[in-house]
Amino acid sequence: MSVRAETAKLGERLQYATIAWNSAECIVALAAGMVAGSIALVGFGFDSAIEVTSSVAALWRLRSDRDEAARETAERRTLRVIGLCFLGLATYVACGAARDLLTRQPPDHSVPGIVIAALSLIVMPLLVRAKRRVAATLASGALEAEARQTRLCAYLSAILLLGLGANAGLGWWWADPVAALVMVPFIAWEGWQALTGKTCCDH
Repeated sequence: MSVRAETAKLGERLQYATIAWNSAECIVALAAGMVAGSIALVGFGFDSAIEVTSSVAALWRLRSDRDEAARETAERRTLRVIGLCFLGLATYVACGAARDLLTRQPPDHSVPGIVIAALSLIVMPLLVRAKRRVAATLASGALEAEARQTRLCAYLSAILLLGLGANAGLGWWWADPVAALVMVPFIAWEGWQALTGKTCCDH
């Protein structure tokens, strides 16, 4: 098996690991977010669902690697899927956070949310490093965009942890929607970059 084929196989295994982790993360974050009334936590849960969608698209890209024509088509379509998912998430989070700030709706404390955000801070960076090596070896902008989405998940975990921690420890109800709003420009920027095909692997 060639180095390229072996790298593509490694990439597939990484995507399966991402799908498994983010599926669990999505369920926990959405359930905890809805119980606590936390827009930041719900937004994080939806981001995990989008990451699953992106990983499925990336799997299609990896399985198309053997055929050059199919590879190019998969690159374009995968980038489009990832970009649209990002922009949809940015809109959802911005509207929900603005609503909570205007209505002064305080979220409840969420221990499960804090735990899943902390675990994500450990798992996501490990996946990012491995995925970026695969993307660089295959010179794939789509896979690089998907790796950046995983990196964004790590950033969002840190922001979420700060917001949930400030709400639980200091009683700052506004920290949750503010944390969600801080996420929005990062999410939107990554979406625009993917949608316009501007990646580090462009030729």
